[in-house]
Amino acid sequence: MSYCVDLKENICEPSSWRLCIAPMLNWTDRGCRYFHRLLTRRARLYTEMVTTGALLHGDVAHHLRFNPEEHPLALQLGGSEAADLAHCARLAQQWGYDEVNLNCGCPSERVQRGAFGACLMREPQLVADGVKAMRDACTLPVTVKHRIGIDRIEDYGFVRDFVGIVAQAGCETFIVHARNAWLQGLSPKENREIPPLRYEWAYRLKRDFPQLRIIINGGVTATPAALEHLSRLDGVMVGRAAYHDPWWLACWDADFFGDAQRPECDRQTIERAMCDYMAREAAQHGTPWPAIARHMLGLYNGLPGARRWRQVWSDHRLKDRSAHEVMALAHSLRVSQAGDAL
Repeated sequence: MSYCVDLKENICEPSSWRLCIAPMLNWTDRGCRYFHRLLTRRARLYTEMVTTGALLHGDVAHHLRFNPEEHPLALQLGGSEAADLAHCARLAQQWGYDEVNLNCGCPSERVQRGAFGACLMREPQLVADGVKAMRDACTLPVTVKHRIGIDRIEDYGFVRDFVGIVAQAGCETFIVHARNAWLQGLSPKENREIPPLRYEWAYRLKRDFPQLRIIINGGVTATPAALEHLSRLDGVMVGRAAYHDPWWLACWDADFFGDAQRPECDRQTIERAMCDYMAREAAQHGTPWPAIARHMLGLYNGLPGARRWRQVWSDHRLKDRSAHEVMALAHSLRVSQAGDAL
């Protein structure tokens, strides 16, 4: 099957998807994204998946509010009805997002019951209709995140045809999680680990659709692997590794974008900035600091005293103290534990 794809040229600077942090449900909320932005100024950030129903019938401000520092920032949507997606794309533009991303990769049973996520790969024309509706409704880039197949369909032609049909609707950027999604029999966690990675299929997509922007996702945990992918593709999206090893992000601007190292970017400076942010969020929105602090618990991974530091920040008995007080206590005990280990 051949595809004729009419694309606008140079809609974004080439590096704008070079490094991305994946949308992760219950993880990449506002506090997490603010933390990640302190570590990297250049990586593209994504919201958790927000369903169209939540925006049509729920608290729009609760779902769409973000910190100005988070740009470039994409809103990931979950949905399948073209009219609903168009409405939410308009909201994304009104709220100041930089991109709208459609989730065609989540395999969870709850998402399947809503008739979106990975099961949409069975209906590429429905996805194309949604993409077109969103492009007609806003001027933001409309992108799609998807798998390479579903269940035991192990046929490159399946994902090639999906991308070709959706691209005809004007989608120019595809984020390819290079595993199949098993819609039954595996949990979402197992779906990130058991189906084998097939990076070569993403490389083939780039060869077959050189005019498209192809971003790889899945299993990237270190700089050498990311650089290898970037030698063949347009970008890399990192998921759990970015969350569990956040200090890796502090190297990204230099390693992947050629920026000079920031001398002010050290762990304690980042932690102090997070304390300032927690204080502002508590004062302005009533957000308790533990809801934000949980995202930075990997900040000192691998350093002496890190375990004691995490224990302090995780201690619910300290929730009535200010974040700055907890930071001071955490550091005094971290230094003490590190000294005991010498």
